[in-house]
Amino acid sequence: MDNEAEIRKRKIYRVTFIGFVVNLALSCFKLAAGVLGRSAAMTADAVHSFSDMATDVVVIAFARISAKPKDDGHDYGHGKYETLATIIISLALVAVGVGILLSSMRSIRTVIEGGVLPRPGGVALIAAVLSIVAKEILYRYTVRVGRAIDSPSVVANAWHHRSDALSSLGTLVGIGCAFFLGEKWRIADPIAALIVAVFIFKIALDLIRSGLGELLEQSLPAETEAEILRIVSADPAVKEPHNLRTRRIGASIAIEVHIRVDGEMTVRESHDHTVDIERRLRERFGRGTMIAIHVEPEK
Repeated sequence: MDNEAEIRKRKIYRVTFIGFVVNLALSCFKLAAGVLGRSAAMTADAVHSFSDMATDVVVIAFARISAKPKDDGHDYGHGKYETLATIIISLALVAVGVGILLSSMRSIRTVIEGGVLPRPGGVALIAAVLSIVAKEILYRYTVRVGRAIDSPSVVANAWHHRSDALSSLGTLVGIGCAFFLGEKWRIADPIAALIVAVFIFKIALDLIRSGLGELLEQSLPAETEAEILRIVSADPAVKEPHNLRTRRIGASIAIEVHIRVDGEMTVRESHDHTVDIERRLRERFGRGTMIAIHVEPEK
């Protein structure tokens, strides 16, 4: 394993372990606040935080696998294990969203049928505020690290943190209405949770779409491919770059392209040109970029 991959793995471990510790502390506190404060919404929010701990474990496990170098059975490395982790986390988000959705619908039905939701205690309000602040800070820290090291699973985990913050925000609104405005306003709790569930579904579906696109060998965006062709064409000896193929493999990308050069050019000269193109592509897209250049004589 090269030094760059080792540093990246350590950063993933550090940010994920910090998230795990924060989630553990928050989950225990919110569960206690939900029970002592007689708040079903806060108890559900605690369960949401416990689900974050599960995704932290998934990220740590898959980071170790994806950091492995290529071997006889994986010529392109193990980067797509990280993509698989992203999809698993996204499915966990969907499960959380479904749970919140069903719980809120049951509470709304209770009110419609003439029932009265219980008045939560003040400790539930305090727990909701602390959860929002802690999880938003954790989201900003995690997403910054994830984008810096180009890790889709870490970014997905960051959005899981934000989904927990959004869930706690809805819980805070609902608990606040129920606590301060009387029993007629207690339906605000499940309504807010319902809205939060919709946001969670959108985040999860976006992440699943991106992860499946990578697993199904989707090409890089058109603007990225255009930039690759500009870099290749910057060499005056290169003519008509074509048959460009691209894909993402975890944190790295793979590029295959055909170029034409003067048919009288020696093998060594054409090789020197391809080495220079590879150097410039890796300067732009990272040392881990996998590049294959096929040289053809100019017609």
